[in-house]
Amino acid sequence: MPTAESAIATDTDVPSDRRATGLTDWHRAVIVGMIAYVVTRLCVLAGAAVRASQMAVDARKLAELAGVPAEEPTAVHTITEVLTSWDGRWYLELIRRGYPDSIPANITYEQLEARAAFFPVYPWIARAVDRVLPGGDTLAAILVNVVMGALAVLLVGLLARELYGVGIASRSMVLFAVFPGSFVLSFTYSEATLIVLAAACLLFLVREQWWLAGVAAMIGTGTRPNGVGLVAACVVASFIAIRRSRDWTSLVAVVLSPLGFIGFQVYVDHITGERGAWFRVQSEAWKEGTSFGATAVTNTLDFVLNPFSSPTDALTALSMGALIAMIYCAWRVRLSLPLAAYSAVVVALMLIPETVTARPRFLITAFPLLIAAAAWWSRHDDAVLAKASAEGSTGDRLTWSHTGWDMAMVVGGAGIAVLTGIYAVFGAIP
Repeated sequence: MPTAESAIATDTDVPSDRRATGLTDWHRAVIVGMIAYVVTRLCVLAGAAVRASQMAVDARKLAELAGVPAEEPTAVHTITEVLTSWDGRWYLELIRRGYPDSIPANITYEQLEARAAFFPVYPWIARAVDRVLPGGDTLAAILVNVVMGALAVLLVGLLARELYGVGIASRSMVLFAVFPGSFVLSFTYSEATLIVLAAACLLFLVREQWWLAGVAAMIGTGTRPNGVGLVAACVVASFIAIRRSRDWTSLVAVVLSPLGFIGFQVYVDHITGERGAWFRVQSEAWKEGTSFGATAVTNTLDFVLNPFSSPTDALTALSMGALIAMIYCAWRVRLSLPLAAYSAVVVALMLIPETVTARPRFLITAFPLLIAAAAWWSRHDDAVLAKASAEGSTGDRLTWSHTGWDMAMVVGGAGIAVLTGIYAVFGAIP
């Protein structure tokens, strides 16, 4: 595995004419990743335009029936409504009201106290930003994710560079940005915050910076339920370090990592005056039973038998297909064990629930699998190029591989726009 020093050396080992411009290969890779991020945010806006068009048409029809002038919603209002829909509503309630001081018996998701089911790190950050910047809490919540999304792209690139080099880091950032699940980076959801903390934690684990890894994991486990995957990553990384070099300091990361999740449970229990409050809300309001993957398999089979009957089934099937492909890539490139452990827990927590199962927004939180896909694709291209050179051919196979990559980028961008549009009109469960 490359060390931090070797990764840095790779960055600076470029011709003098390139150094004269002030840009290294890594700088160019970051620019490409940021461009991909900006372009895909435009795809999100394109998807939101679907909702804007629908709302404008509905407003005209209602005005005609009532015989009054139409008052069509503005584009800003519509886009904001889209970006704060679904779970975004609950995070905004947390920003505005904090956690409830009591939870009714037999609570449903229609009651405001159901906000106790959502973790605190993202709404607390948004609340702090709201206190500093003008514009209101909704703008603050969206702005936090705009910044977090960009940081997520950068940190995914840094992690990929540490493991595989600059070339694969560039592909990883682009693939991460165009993966359809990246739509959630622009919604008022907590995935962007988790990915930033998870990528930082995994990067610190690879570099064996145990205290930093533990702190990042601790905050990460207070961000979303699937943040507990960081605990698994810390345990595996520590086990490897102790077995290899008796580095007992690595246990610091293990001890710190679950404190965010535990602290959140203690906090909610204290505020509500009820033990196990979070688990009860999850069970009663969202009916979160367990199927251990049966729901994902059933929905996928339903899609195969009736491909146009349910957008929700289609999302499940496509997510399962992408998951299988990414796991294959992770196996072929021998993904680092701490990253594999984190991804395995995230995937397991995605498949276990009975209601909401495999979804693009859950898959993107297993971003090490996207890094593995980028690494596999790059190595495949290298192998094709080597074979073409040995045979003295024109490299047609490599051309086809590049065409496949270009097509993946186009499909990914279209997928982001489509997903945003579907969720905006409440056409599927996100």
